[in-house]
Amino acid sequence: MDYRDAKNNKSYLEEMLKYSGGKRQVPVIVLGDKVTIGHGGT
Repeated sequence: MDYRDAKNNKSYLEEMLKYSGGKRQVPVIVLGDKVTIGHGGT
């Protein structure tokens, strides 16, 4: 598992926004092709 700090790293923030469709909601969990955003999941 790889933890990334999007708050303190601009490139990680850009990557997070790409996966989340521009949403600034955490966590963004990427497992293969599956992306889960937030605690409730989407």
